[in-house]
Amino acid sequence: MFCGARSVKPGYYYKSALKLISASAVGFCAIEILTGGEKFYRQIILPVVHRMFEPENAHELGIFMAKYYKFLAPLNRTNTKSYQRLNIECFDKNFDSPIGLAAGFDKDGEAIEGLVNMGFGFIEIGSVTPEPQPGNPKPRIFRLAEDQALINRYGFNSSGHLAVENRLKSAKADFSKCLLGVNLGKNKTSEDPDQDFVNGLLKFAPIADYIVVNVSSPNTPGLRDMQTGKNLKRLLLRLKEARKSLDESSAAKPLMLKVAPDLSWEDRKDVADLCIDAKLGSVYIKLCVFFVNKINELKPVDSLSGIDGLIVGNTTISRPSSLISPSRSESGGLSGQPLRQLSTQCVKDFRRLTNGRLIIVACGGVTDGRDAYEKIRAGASLVQFYTGLVYEGFPIVGKIKRELDACLEKDGFSRVKDAIGVDCSL
Repeated sequence: MFCGARSVKPGYYYKSALKLISASAVGFCAIEILTGGEKFYRQIILPVVHRMFEPENAHELGIFMAKYYKFLAPLNRTNTKSYQRLNIECFDKNFDSPIGLAAGFDKDGEAIEGLVNMGFGFIEIGSVTPEPQPGNPKPRIFRLAEDQALINRYGFNSSGHLAVENRLKSAKADFSKCLLGVNLGKNKTSEDPDQDFVNGLLKFAPIADYIVVNVSSPNTPGLRDMQTGKNLKRLLLRLKEARKSLDESSAAKPLMLKVAPDLSWEDRKDVADLCIDAKLGSVYIKLCVFFVNKINELKPVDSLSGIDGLIVGNTTISRPSSLISPSRSESGGLSGQPLRQLSTQCVKDFRRLTNGRLIIVACGGVTDGRDAYEKIRAGASLVQFYTGLVYEGFPIVGKIKRELDACLEKDGFSRVKDAIGVDCSL
C-alpha cells in the first residue's frame, strides 16, 4: 500500500453520495419553485401543501407567498411574458391581457404588491365590508380535489373599509400593466345594506380602477335578494345618486355588478333590463353634458352613472350530479371546474339580454387557456379565476395566457377583441 494513505471510514462513499443527491434535489426544487415550473407546482408542491395544511391555512400560506412574489417575478418570465394578441382596451383602460384574479383570494388587499407582478391583467380584492367582521365559523372552506373544485362559506370575513383603504394607499405597487378592482360586500348585521355599498363606492372609487357591487354571494343571509326586482332597482338608484358626489375622475370609474349563475331566465332578464336602463340613462346624461359643455363651456357635473358591466358570475349553490368528492354535500358556494358550463351559458345569456351593451367579465371554471377562450367566444371581454390557483399554483397565470394566445392564433385572430362573442350572435 502507498505510504501515508488515509483509510476511508466505512460508509463514507454512501454518505457522500446521499449528501450530493439530497443537495441536488433541494437545488432542483428551489429552481422549480423560483422559476415557476408548472408541472412541479401541480404534481408536487400543491399536493404536499394540501396534505400538510387544512384549506384555510393553505389559503393563508398562499397569501403569504403572494406578498413576496415581486422578488420572484424576474425569475418567472413565463408568468410575466406579454402577448401582443392579448392586449385589450375596456372602459377606456388598457389591459395587458384579459386574464385577471377574481375576488376571494386576497380579501383584504394584503398581497397586492406581489399580485401585480404575477402576470395578471387585473386583480380584484375583496369582498370588503364597511365594518370588520369575522365571517362564518370554521371550518368554512372545503377542497373537492377529485372534482377540481372548492366549496366555501366564508361569509364575507373582512378587516373592513378603513384597514383595506390604508393598505391600498400605502401599497408600493405598479398598476401600469395590472389594474385594480375592489369588490364590495355588506355587513351581516347591517340595517341598511344599500348604504353599505354606497359607502364602499365613495371610499374606494378614488383609489381603484373599477368597483364591483357583490350582491350574489350565497353565504350572507338576504344578500341574493338584492340582485333582482325592486331591491336591485333601489340599490342602483342610490349608487347612481352617490356617484354625483364624487369628483369627475372618481365618478368615471367603471361600476360592475356581480351576479349569481343560479339566476332563472326571468331573473337574468330582469337584471339585464335594469342594468341597460341604468346604462342608457348614463349615456343620455353624458350626451347632454357634452352638448352643454360645447355651448356654455361648463364642467360636467355628472359624467357617469349606472352599471357599466357585469361579472358573471359568483359561486353556485347547485350541486352537479357529476361531483364525486366526499365533501360535495357541504353547504356554501361551489367554484371550480364543475361550474364551467353553467358559467359559460350565463355569459351567453347576458350578452344576448343586454344586446352586447355591457362589458361582461366571465368567472367560473377557468383552469386553462381553452376555458378562457370559451368564455371570450361566449361574449366575455375579460376573464377571471381563483380556484385554479388552489390546484395549480401561481404558474397557472402564464399557462392560461400562453394557451389563450395559441387558441387565438390557431383560429386566425390577430386580437383577442375580435374573438369576443363569436359563438353568441346578437
